[in-house]
Amino acid sequence: MYLEKRNVRGKIKYYLAHSFREDGKVHKIRKLLGTDLTKEVLEERKNKAEKLILEEIEKYKVLKDPIETELSTEEIKFVMHLEKEANLKIIHLSEDKWAIFSELFTYNTNAIEGSRLTNIEVKEILERGNWPKDKSKEDVAETYGVSEAISYIRQTKEHISLNLIKEIHKIVFKNSKNFAGEFRKFGEEVVVMGQEGIVHEGAPQSRVISLLNELIKWYENHKDKYPALILAAVVHNQFENIHPFADGNGRVGRILLNNILLKKGLPPVNIKLNHRFEYYKTLQEYEKNNNLRPTIEFILKEYKETKKKIK
Repeated sequence: MYLEKRNVRGKIKYYLAHSFREDGKVHKIRKLLGTDLTKEVLEERKNKAEKLILEEIEKYKVLKDPIETELSTEEIKFVMHLEKEANLKIIHLSEDKWAIFSELFTYNTNAIEGSRLTNIEVKEILERGNWPKDKSKEDVAETYGVSEAISYIRQTKEHISLNLIKEIHKIVFKNSKNFAGEFRKFGEEVVVMGQEGIVHEGAPQSRVISLLNELIKWYENHKDKYPALILAAVVHNQFENIHPFADGNGRVGRILLNNILLKKGLPPVNIKLNHRFEYYKTLQEYEKNNNLRPTIEFILKEYKETKKKIK
């Protein structure tokens, strides 16, 4: 790390800067320390900024455990055992069952993000085109969008790519958001607030593309090695950590989760609205402690609920 000084209208601004390589490119993080600082204050702020920079690099480092280090044979066997124990077979749902799943998933994934449509209203919209008069056009548009995105991942052969991610977002939000299919632009940063303050900060906008490319590269290197649950959980959790869009990341992430499951021969999974707080905890456990197991166990739990609905 190194100190930068800039003369701005006769005043000296101090920055702590650090360059590092990611996705084959050199990136730079710069933290403003202040203007016309004394030596003592400069040193104090420099030490604090150094910690912040290191935390930022580590927090958004895609190659984490289990990504950073190769999983042991025992760990892989453990997840394979869980998949077998849950009786997750390679299945081809009938069109009727896909319709049931699509309605179920569309209602829950939108409701998690604040949609006020009921499950009955979602069913009426998708089956009969009946729009509730007292609900927002955005909620109705995103109902069609999520359902169409489910049809899209059934047809596409792609597992994960930048174009696939943008296409899913575009399909879901094409009639509700003017930035549908576009990653965050310069200056657009994302902070997710909860009841007790900041729950999650998306990766810096300048690193979104390189972090997604790192994730895609990791998937390509491990897709034939790791069980489907590990692949899907890692892709989903890392995508949510990065938060590449200004809005809509939760829905795209859950659709990506299902795309990986489908491509690896497993059935799709629905995450229920009333399980959302448990779902958030698994994401935070992964982000803070690099612990993937709660996510895998949660997916297996949701599988049991999903299977009851689409039998």
